Amino acid sequence: MTPKSKLQALSIRLTSMKHPDANAESLASADNLVNSQSHRSSSNSSSNSSSNIVNNQRSPNNCKLLIHPNEPSEILVHLKNSSNRTLLTNLRVEGDFPSQWLQIGMEGNELPPYAEMEAVLYFQIPADFFENQKAIVNNQPLTINYNGQLQIYGGYASANSETSPKLELFDIASFQLYVRPPSLYLDFLPDAYREVDFVGRLLKIFEECLEPDVQILDALWAYLDPMLAPETMLPFLAHWVGWEDTSSLGIERQRFLIKKAIQIYRWRGTRRGLRFYIHLFTGIPLDDHLPEAEKHISIFEISGRGFVLGEAIIGQNASTGGGRPFHFVVRIRNDLQNRLDLPLIHRIIEREKPVVCTYELETI
Repeated sequence: MTPKSKLQALSIRLTSMKHPDANAESLASADNLVNSQSHRSSSNSSSNSSSNIVNNQRSPNNCKLLIHPNEPSEILVHLKNSSNRTLLTNLRVEGDFPSQWLQIGMEGNELPPYAEMEAVLYFQIPADFFENQKAIVNNQPLTINYNGQLQIYGGYASANSETSPKLELFDIASFQLYVRPPSLYLDFLPDAYREVDFVGRLLKIFEECLEPDVQILDALWAYLDPMLAPETMLPFLAHWVGWEDTSSLGIERQRFLIKKAIQIYRWRGTRRGLRFYIHLFTGIPLDDHLPEAEKHISIFEISGRGFVLGEAIIGQNASTGGGRPFHFVVRIRNDLQNRLDLPLIHRIIEREKPVVCTYELETI
């Protein structure tokens, strides 16, 4: 460790933007570095202990920062120049946490006499910190407590701009990082439970198991809406309304058919229902505003009185046998150049028509 300068012109203060609610004793219970600290070599322990004593005397209250995965957290660094000369400053951070977690933000490095300046330490850890298997070592607990040290280097600006001042270590401030998963269930408990760090970590286990089901229940209405439900829910919804498997159709068409199932059932066995059913499966227009003969899907019956003595006129209205009872014709005018699936249309008519009826299918 580089010895600190005897100059006391520069002072610093760290402020945590997200302080943990748990007390220091319960937070330290998750620290897995205790055993490794006890096995340090005797040669380094004497020098490190004396350095730590000095550091703790200058910064008796360590800054504690709570960090949630994929959520930015900040430590505000307040710098003050108590001398009558301009200082040039530089920040350096050391710690046992990955360096990619930290970014330092400063608005320049020049501090005028008796002036104050603020810098920010930005921390952000990966979203999969607790799920990433690389962070877990066999037979060792996951490290969730980290120690850091902010070192302030500075020097007096010289009158000669071509000469760079020698920066010395002016001050040291230590801080601690506590990586914890965010827990919603603590909001349902008295505030006293927030003082125990283990309670929040224990509740997170149950929250990870139960919260997905709770979120599904909160949005259950969307799972039951064919237009909003996930694609994997469509077979269930189709079975729920007694609909056949229509996987050969597009997803949007399937959703619309399931949504209109009850409406189709209401018109089943009628001309309107058959036309609407064919429209849904083929996309051919309904043309409700047009006469029956001009519709793209026209359904009509061929009927007549047959040969009646005294009323028949040869070549005009004379026929033998009359029309076929319970018989109708489905005529599809496909001037939109759509590709028609005739076997599908036959299946639709067979299923939707009354059992006693016969039919003919014509395409023009």
